Amino acid sequence: MTITSFHPPRRTLMGPGPSDVSDRVLHAMARPTIGHLDPAFVAMMDETKMLLQYVFQTKNELTFAVSAPGSAGMECCFANLVEPGDKVIVCQNGVFGGRMKENVERCGGIAVMVQDEWGSAVDANKVEEALNAHKDACLLAFVHAETSTGAQSDAKTLVELAHKHDCLAIVDAVTSLAGTPLKVDEWGIDAIYSGSQKCLSSSPGLSPVSFSQRAAEKIKQRNTKVQSWFLDLNLVMGYWGKGAKRAYHHTAPVNTLYGLHESLVMLSEEGIENSWSRHQQNHILLRDGLNNLGINYLVDEASRLPQLNSVLIPQDQDDLGVRSSLLKNYNIDIGAGLGPLEGKIWRIGLMGYTSRKENIELLLSALKDTLKNVKY
Repeated sequence: MTITSFHPPRRTLMGPGPSDVSDRVLHAMARPTIGHLDPAFVAMMDETKMLLQYVFQTKNELTFAVSAPGSAGMECCFANLVEPGDKVIVCQNGVFGGRMKENVERCGGIAVMVQDEWGSAVDANKVEEALNAHKDACLLAFVHAETSTGAQSDAKTLVELAHKHDCLAIVDAVTSLAGTPLKVDEWGIDAIYSGSQKCLSSSPGLSPVSFSQRAAEKIKQRNTKVQSWFLDLNLVMGYWGKGAKRAYHHTAPVNTLYGLHESLVMLSEEGIENSWSRHQQNHILLRDGLNNLGINYLVDEASRLPQLNSVLIPQDQDDLGVRSSLLKNYNIDIGAGLGPLEGKIWRIGLMGYTSRKENIELLLSALKDTLKNVKY
């Protein structure tokens, strides 16, 4: 067998991620590769930090992109902030709260779980009960936008509860960043991570993170080494820190960072508030169209994410058959349910560059035809 160049099919990515990447970002990634310590590249890194500060709505100096996907951003937060024996209140209302628990335990910490039904927001009353019951806890961790269910929790209230009980707050914003209001400084978030491939609509492989001064002080006062050399912020910031002189830490994914920089430039041109509004308006357009097809949502309207729409599969429809037909006949990719929601929901993404009226119209038309033809 002769192996030749790979040419991917052109898809419309309407699942839980990655989202569509614009030609402008793809062209940026195709620009000439230069050294990761080249002065021109270092200057672009500084611009990327500034743009991420804008998108996160923060002035945190410790704001940058981890050279790995969102899961590494998660691990970066926990590996730096959790020491052996630390007690962490972890909220779980979907898949990714469970991954937070795994991170806490692998760092030698003790995870105290606050469980909520998949498809609902984190219950602030339960969180306060856990904080009252575990006064020795030092961290609260929760998912702002649960990608597995499409539910959004009240980050501002949860962070306030953490600080009331002298805890720092770690927030998963992989799906929420740039798609729904998120204000790191105003809400007092201490550590937050996201992904380049969701509402930022860059290619997968980078994880924007930001740490407050309180979090930075906790890291400096650790009694043990950060268990990950690669993710140790004391080392990483020698590369991402201020000034032209940078300490070599790792070879950054140069062209991937070109793409993130371009996507952030596009976002700054649009304006972060306008991006939030666009996602909400397109969500309403999709919701109304799905209702007309008799398709209902998993999540109550008050807690729904505009950029990740989890809908109940009609009883007479074949989950895999519909998704396969959309991909084969229309080049539309939507997501399946995970865990206890497998076979029960579809996850429809309207993230970043995907969140456009023409994509919604295409999906609704394709679904209308597909639902007629693919049944049990």
